[in-house]
Amino acid sequence: MLTIADIRERLSEIRLLGTKVDIVRAGFVQRIGWDGTRIEVDLIVPPVSLHATQVLEADIRRSLGALPEVQDVSVRISGGGRGEGARNPEGVLQGVRQVIAVASAKGGVGKSTVAANLALALSSEGLRVGLLDADVYGPSLPLLFGTRGPVTITVSQRLAPVSKFGLQLMSVGFFVEEEAPVIWRGPVVMSLVRQFLRDVEWRDLDILLVDLPPGTGDAPLSLLQLIPVAGAVIVTTPQQVAIADVERGIAMFQRVQAPVLGIVENMGVYRCPHCGSEEELFGEGGGEALHRKFGIPLIARIPLEAHLREASDTGEPLPVRAPHHPVVQMFRQLSHRVLERLAEVDREVLPTPRIIN
Repeated sequence: MLTIADIRERLSEIRLLGTKVDIVRAGFVQRIGWDGTRIEVDLIVPPVSLHATQVLEADIRRSLGALPEVQDVSVRISGGGRGEGARNPEGVLQGVRQVIAVASAKGGVGKSTVAANLALALSSEGLRVGLLDADVYGPSLPLLFGTRGPVTITVSQRLAPVSKFGLQLMSVGFFVEEEAPVIWRGPVVMSLVRQFLRDVEWRDLDILLVDLPPGTGDAPLSLLQLIPVAGAVIVTTPQQVAIADVERGIAMFQRVQAPVLGIVENMGVYRCPHCGSEEELFGEGGGEALHRKFGIPLIARIPLEAHLREASDTGEPLPVRAPHHPVVQMFRQLSHRVLERLAEVDREVLPTPRIIN
């Protein structure tokens, strides 16, 4: 006679796309019901593409439906994990399942470019993605996406994100003159950020990427204390002066108890377009050294690429201008690694599955 243990064993043969462990070990299975003819399975999964969810449901139905005595299989899949459970009790970031911070403890490492291209890569996986440019002193989102709004007001008297290239976008750059210097003291900055967090009407996002201000001072630290962050991606360049700053950035995330999903080493290699030779203009091995020291994975190495810079400068990101470019594929791989790491982090905090007869 079929038992719950038999069903659980069969489920342990199934993996969610983008993850390395089965759905039982990953902690995604929350409830198994069996009444002698019908199986019910409830799962909570991290943000994944619609395609991945459909494949998972089909795999479960096919696998369990082949068991003896089974006449019907019901599968319910919902989102959850750290992002769902960590929502601010005051209602900050309504309409957002999970928040990923993109940070750099040092300016000029290409953090905003990485954030923009990562957002597009995640969106290409079928996820609903937003990008909040929280770098109030140097907002670059308007330039990267070739838009300055306009920002409109919804019927609920909140700010409507600007839609571009399938993303929901919000930036302080939409509200200040393009050439005007932003000279604000800390309290004014945090008041503006709080308003963004509370008054933007994000529309049913799977992931919101937050492009943090550079450094480890009051602005990024206070922002992290306001946002329920599921994880962080830290951007660096290979040279030692940047690596030293990244160590302080890791300490900042440890202070607010936000897991670091991985390190992106940007501008690591330059390939000559004429002869094909490669040079590591900013040094080498920095990301690997951080991995060895802190155990945080190096999840991408993005080269110094002229086409990426040109696309960013013209407001037409490389995934839009040249979707098959090798660097675009690197960002797609980065998005896969980010989703994998989110699943790993979720697995550490998800509750023990509830088994019923």
